[in-house]
Amino acid sequence: MISFILKFVLTAVLVYGLSKIIPTAEISGYGGAAILVIVLGILNATVKPILKLFGLPITVLTLGLFLLVINVIIIKLADLLMDSFNINGFFNMLLFSLGLAVVNMIVDLVTGDDKD
Repeated sequence: MISFILKFVLTAVLVYGLSKIIPTAEISGYGGAAILVIVLGILNATVKPILKLFGLPITVLTLGLFLLVINVIIIKLADLLMDSFNINGFFNMLLFSLGLAVVNMIVDLVTGDDKD
């Protein structure tokens, strides 16, 4: 339980920092970052598997690069669902998505949550 809370807090803090680095990403404070982490978790658990299923032929044709577009769609959905999170532009959403992947990797290393 402590590992989960630590992972959640670290991810929220790093997502807030990531929003300061990406040019058009805006989050209204650490509370907004925490809510964003929750919303992204829910979207990744519910919507992302459906998008992966429908996008499977395109994903195969692009050798997996279409998964990046699916991640951008998830980020845009979070933007539409939240008033405290705003990001504009496909490239900036792609950068945010890639940065989020790096953040998750760092948090997994810190918390010892390797899934080997």
